[in-house]
Amino acid sequence: MTWKFYDFDELTAAELYEMLKLRVDVFVVEQNCPYPELDGLDQKSIHLAYKEDGRILAYARLVPGELKYGVPSIGRVIVSPDARGRGLARELMNKSIGFIFNEWQPEAIRLQGQVYLKEFYQSFGFDPISDVYDEDGIPHVDMKLDKEGQSEQLKVD
Repeated sequence: MTWKFYDFDELTAAELYEMLKLRVDVFVVEQNCPYPELDGLDQKSIHLAYKEDGRILAYARLVPGELKYGVPSIGRVIVSPDARGRGLARELMNKSIGFIFNEWQPEAIRLQGQVYLKEFYQSFGFDPISDVYDEDGIPHVDMKLDKEGQSEQLKVD
């Protein structure tokens, strides 16, 4: 049972395949949402994965600020269907936020959240900064966590 941060060049072909398969299995197949999963951001992002018994069960992509919004962002937040309900999503977000604030030291972090997860992201201090909009057939909202607004209860590793 391990959490690990990877630069793209550190990923083995098998690890990259497993990460992409998990993303496609959930975001494209489970959510019945055909969209361009490979968007050119993976090569310059940090990939956080939780492995158990050799399988990736949780994953997030941490995108540097210069690539998308002007501030770093967290995306492709995912927990394998058979590992849900164990607190991995909360731990994944804590580790993602902690890495970004500790390593990149930005003023804020952004994300595009599916609307049904808005309260989950708010529990980390993210605030909506857009109206609800359709992204590939799924309602989304843009959210932002300011460094000053970071929750006092947030545990960053």
